[in-house]
Formats: sequence, structure tokens, C-alpha cells
Amino acid sequence: MSTPRRILPAFDWQLTVAAAGLAALSVLIIYSTSGMYASLFRKSLYLKQATWATIGLFAMTLPWLFPHRTTWRLAYPLYAVLLVALLLVALIGRSGLGAQRWLSIGSFAFQPSEFMKLSLIILLARYFEDRKEELSAPRIFIPPILLTLLPMAFVLRQPDLGTAIMLLLISASILIIMGLKIRYFVLLGVVGSAIAPVLWRFLHDYQKNRILVFLYPDMDPMGVGYHVAQSKIAVGSGGLFGKGWMAATQSQLNFLPENHTDFVFAGLAEQLGFFGSLGLLLVYAYLLSRGLRLAKDAHDLFTMITSFGIVAMMAWQIVINIGMVTGIMPVVGIPLPLLSYGGSSMLMNMLAVGLLLNIHKHRYQY
Repeated sequence: MSTPRRILPAFDWQLTVAAAGLAALSVLIIYSTSGMYASLFRKSLYLKQATWATIGLFAMTLPWLFPHRTTWRLAYPLYAVLLVALLLVALIGRSGLGAQRWLSIGSFAFQPSEFMKLSLIILLARYFEDRKEELSAPRIFIPPILLTLLPMAFVLRQPDLGTAIMLLLISASILIIMGLKIRYFVLLGVVGSAIAPVLWRFLHDYQKNRILVFLYPDMDPMGVGYHVAQSKIAVGSGGLFGKGWMAATQSQLNFLPENHTDFVFAGLAEQLGFFGSLGLLLVYAYLLSRGLRLAKDAHDLFTMITSFGIVAMMAWQIVINIGMVTGIMPVVGIPLPLLSYGGSSMLMNMLAVGLLLNIHKHRYQY
């Protein structure tokens, strides 16, 4: 006698609620940290973030609607299109804050480098899926390294050191899980240390200052070290329970710069304190654990690498962003997933969650 077929929920509501909750919190924190002396433009940014969060929620459902292998088929075309977009950024891209990172289409501007993070994950997933019989050959890892270094070169030119580091970390995480020996990364680290003095000469002044501030935290607290100094004050002054909603003096009095982008966690910690920050980290941990479970239960290599790559991407962003906000890592301009202000970042992370929803929907249909 055959056993009754198990009816499985097709939509992962828990994962959806976690992502939507983070996006909603983003709007609230950006609103609450606008400051009483902020410009009208700064005070209106929460409305733009709310718009991007709403669009992101719709974008999150798109991958869920597609057949399971659609992402596999689009891997190489997406990578190629974004590579061309990065080239166009270098030629005709829009500049802002000393960097040329945006590509404008009419009144709409976006950062191709943000979407390249997700595209690289999908590309590497398809590459290894197509060559799963050759994983024992060391030469199989050479093309993924080249496919990573190519967009990295464009991103470094913008300049955007943070995104370039993210591309490297995403690729390295996938290569390690696919069997690349750790000794090669140790060797790379030794070589990197040897040529560091040469690489130092190619860094921009603000990038050098960020590294120096990390090495010497008390260096020029009213100048190049101002961001980190004020961020640590904001985080520490929140205490256990925080100063309360709209009561973050570091943000309200405009002492904390970039409190809506790279340093949004500092504004949250000042208002909600240790327990509020812990709650945020628990939501992130839940979201990442759902992705890891999908990777663990995957029945094909493409799905496993895609799930793991998305988790690695978000985890690295969380660790580095909070690390630089608290002063234990250098400031490299990496946003906090689903929380920092930015349309491209919000859409990319929502699409990444949408891919996890698609994988959850088809997890027993291979």
C-alpha cells in the first residue's frame, strides 16, 4: 500500500516575513536618524527607501514564479549583461561622492556592481554544476578565479573597494566549499603581504586613511577618524535598552555621518541598545539558517552552491559592516543587507531572498 503523498507548503512565509521585517525596519531607522538639523533631502530619504522596499517585495516574488532551471539558464547571459554594464559605468557612468558607480537609464540610476554579487554566485553555481564530474582536477578552479577577477577590475576602477572585496570573498567561499585547498589561500595571503607596499601606492588617499584609522584608532578623531569615533560613541551610548525611538542624540544632532547607509547599525544600536541589536542579529541568524538548510537539503550542485553563496554573501556583509561600525574592522563601504539605504542594494538582496524562496518551492522537485 502506497504511503500518502506529503503536502508541502510552496511558499516560505517565515523567510518572507524575516526579509520584509528587515526592509520595514530599514525605513523606520532611516526616518528616526534623519536628525532635527538635517536637510530636507536627507529627511525625505526614508520615503525613497520605502519605495525601494516595496519594489523589492515585488521583486522578491519574481524568482519564486519562475521554473526551477530558469536561473541556471540565465547564469551566463546575466553575467555578460552586467559585465557590459560595468564597462558602461567606466565610460559614461554617473559620479557621486568621489566615485563613478552608477549607470543611468532615464531618471533611473542603479549600481551594476551590486547585482554582480548575485550574478557571480549564480555563474559559479552553474559552472561547477556543468563540471561536477571534474571537481577533483585542480585546473577546474582557474576559470572561476578569472571570472571573479574580471568584474573586480572594473569595480576597483570606480573606485569601490568594498564591493571588490565582497566579490573576492563570495568567490573564495564558494571555491573553498567546492574543494579548493586552504593552502592556496595561505599562499595568496603570503604573496599579498609581500606586494602590499606596492599595492599601497595605488590606493586613494581616503582608502589609506581608513586603514590607518583602523590601525591607530585614536588617529585624528576630529578628522579622518571622525566617522569611526562617532560610531563607537553611538553604539556604546545605547547601553542595554537604548535611548529610545527618535532619541538618538548622535544622529538627531548630526554627529554621526552616514547614519542611513554604512553606519545605520550605529543609529539602531543607539536607539534600541544591546537587546535591540541582539534582536536584529537573531533575525539575520534566522534568515541565514534558512539558507543553510536549503543548501544542506539540496539535491543538485547548482541549488546547493546558489543557496550557500547567498548565505555567504549576506553573512560577509553583516560581519564586515558591523565590524567596521564597532571599530574592529577598517571602513570599506559595505552596506548592511536589507537595512542600509540604497535602492540597488535593497533590490539585489530581495532578489537573493527570492531565489531562496524559489529553491524552497522546488526543493523536492529535482
